[in-house]
Amino acid sequence: MKLIYLSVSWIAGICLGMWAGSPWAAFAAIAGAVILALLLRRRRALLVVCLLVLLGGILRFQFTVTVVDEGTLSFYNDAGIVQIRGLIGDDPETTATAVRLRLEAREIRVGEEWIEVSGAALIQAPRFPAPGYLPADASRDPPYYRYGDLVQVRGRLQTPPELESFDWREHLALRGIHSVVTRPEEMSLVATGQGFEPREWLYGLRNRMSGSLDRALHEPQAALAQAILLGKRGTVPDDLRESLSRTGTAHIIAVSGLHLAIVGGMALCIGVRVFGRRRPYYFVLTIAFIWAYAALTGMHSPVLRAAIMFSLWLFAEYIGRPRSAVPILLFAAAIMVGIKPSIIREMSFQMSFAAMAGVTLLAPHFQSLGRRILRVAEEGRGARTLLIDSLAITLGAYLATAPVIAYYFHHVSLVALPANLVALPALPFVIGAAAMVGVVGLFLAPVAGVLGWVAWLFMSFMIQVVEFFSGFGLASLEMEVGALEVCVYYAVVGVALWIASGRARSGLIAARTKAVVSALSAPVRKVPAKFVVLPLLVLAALVWAAAFRVPDSRLHIFFLDVGQGDAILIQKGQQQVLIDGGPDPERISLELGERLPFWDRTIELVILTHPEADHVTGLVEVLRRYKVGQVVTSGLVSETSVYAEWDRLIEEKGIRRSVARPGQTIMLADGMVLEVLHPRLAPHQSTSSDVNNNSVVARLVLRDFSLLLTGDIFEAVERDLLENRSGLQSTALKVAHHGSDTSSCEEFLAGVDPRVAVVLAGADNPFGHPSREVMGRLTDVVGEDSVYLTSGQGTIELTTDGERLWVRSERSAREP
Repeated sequence: MKLIYLSVSWIAGICLGMWAGSPWAAFAAIAGAVILALLLRRRRALLVVCLLVLLGGILRFQFTVTVVDEGTLSFYNDAGIVQIRGLIGDDPETTATAVRLRLEAREIRVGEEWIEVSGAALIQAPRFPAPGYLPADASRDPPYYRYGDLVQVRGRLQTPPELESFDWREHLALRGIHSVVTRPEEMSLVATGQGFEPREWLYGLRNRMSGSLDRALHEPQAALAQAILLGKRGTVPDDLRESLSRTGTAHIIAVSGLHLAIVGGMALCIGVRVFGRRRPYYFVLTIAFIWAYAALTGMHSPVLRAAIMFSLWLFAEYIGRPRSAVPILLFAAAIMVGIKPSIIREMSFQMSFAAMAGVTLLAPHFQSLGRRILRVAEEGRGARTLLIDSLAITLGAYLATAPVIAYYFHHVSLVALPANLVALPALPFVIGAAAMVGVVGLFLAPVAGVLGWVAWLFMSFMIQVVEFFSGFGLASLEMEVGALEVCVYYAVVGVALWIASGRARSGLIAARTKAVVSALSAPVRKVPAKFVVLPLLVLAALVWAAAFRVPDSRLHIFFLDVGQGDAILIQKGQQQVLIDGGPDPERISLELGERLPFWDRTIELVILTHPEADHVTGLVEVLRRYKVGQVVTSGLVSETSVYAEWDRLIEEKGIRRSVARPGQTIMLADGMVLEVLHPRLAPHQSTSSDVNNNSVVARLVLRDFSLLLTGDIFEAVERDLLENRSGLQSTALKVAHHGSDTSSCEEFLAGVDPRVAVVLAGADNPFGHPSREVMGRLTDVVGEDSVYLTSGQGTIELTTDGERLWVRSERSAREP
């Protein structure tokens, strides 16, 4: 109980320091309590110590208050263009379009003078930056800059804005960031290796493991694996994030106490089985695993907090002293608040603390109730015990965190309990399989690819569960909740616990805590006992999954919905041809992940019709993730950094490259032929767009079926093709230049005479594609029902056996 009093006093002191605003007001607030302590006889010493700890908490917070002056970076916010030198203080966070860097400032230049400063800024740079952003070391992979780099940035230093739907300024302030630089004008590398060397090594290992997962898994499984195992959530698709939020399972992709408990449980089971409990090796092994995993994920607050608490619990377990979950929970919170006082205002801290409190305080009561209802012995094991424990843990965590979720996000998931109950049992297997893929991929990429099949299976199951429950109309309920309602809720729960528990018995709570960890690691402990059954079940599931995903003998052509850009996947049997990659690396990865078999990481042929960003950007990610057999280009080059990265990856991976020329014939699988019609040997010059007019134009032929692929050519090239009497007549037409009025003239459409026309364009694109005139001409040729737009119908699939043709989109499936 003394540890509880001291921990609460320390946390209360931090809170009082925040509320009082100055130490003198806080001193006055506790003066009366000091006098009361001197008058009391019983427990006077403990009360005095608690008051001293309270005072220490107040002083600790006051020391963290930053005074903004000329030596503080935020002093120069909104002062125009400045230059900053500083250290990249964390692993860069990559999203679909940007890279976020935490810059620990050292110097700032305003005018002609460099001034020493302190403070952190968030640098938001493009994912594929202009040459002025790139370091001199051209061999570096994106995102080019790393933890420990000393960089110089030129740009506009600004105060973070307060968004209507989210207090971004407060969110960054809690991370110690009070300034942002969006799209800096210049960035340069001054020096490398300036960070903490072990941390640099860990971040390097983390990024290499992330690359292993990218190469072994399709999307969105790769993004989910990186989020769950490594804490890298930047590439998780928005649709999946929304589904996780609606179903109350978003905590799955936020590495926290649950993940660490699973890792710790695995390590504890292995250590006990190998060394036994008589020697300290199992304890040392588990502690090492816990902190290594915490460091690998970036040592962020939720993980650090959970590592401290789990270590304290394990130490108490090891020395065999009476223990209680409540003192451990409060002591861990006190340590975290002492390290970083502002953490008490962070939503992640409140969520994690509430979840752990729910698991340790509420779950044991639900466990006892479940055992009584199902008549299971207190120390019983088996499927019913695992079901009871899983349900109790889920219910306890959900009831404890629901008011916090409602307060911050203004909604409560009504399917959180069943969704978590079904999805969470797969989490230990997801973590274990992803870890094997990430580690083995560092040394044996082919073996990691096979292990990736197992990881794909468990992660696909988890994704399907989340999407299934998210599909319910009342999966989430909008709810406005204030601080008063949250306090009342916890007060009612506290009174209910006090009534149910009677007198506090630390041994009982400790036993329940042990049962919680035991329940989380139960699937892992059973593996050695039934080591044949589990692999057979996994193998059977993989066989059935493969059976449903084995490509048939027909030709499938997917016009992928990647936004305002082109991406076309041609698939027949085990052969894949990808023409262009669109403007978004994440969207092309998701589209390919949905359509390629989970075991297939090879694309036999990639064609870049021309080097504009809306065609080449996604292909950079394709080269990075997949094994590409051959690349065909138009022969044009570009000065952009995206094209430079494309060119570098081709050279680095030794991919065979060729230039498309008219008359060239590319023989594909099972009688398919790709006939190149353009660009001509003498490139078009001085046209309205030389890059577009030198696009690769090709005709795909399979017996009676043909598809004309036109890139982004303009009307001038269309007339050239007609004049040269190129074989244009085709069953289907990929409309040139996203349906722009620069192309698809009447004579050209008459020469092609298609039955189906497909326009690749992004919804609500700023160019107005496709134009009304072009849509009218297409309708006149093929009919209104045979014109398909990715902007309105999503990915369009053409399927043919060489004679008949089927067209399928998100809205329809029919034979034209």
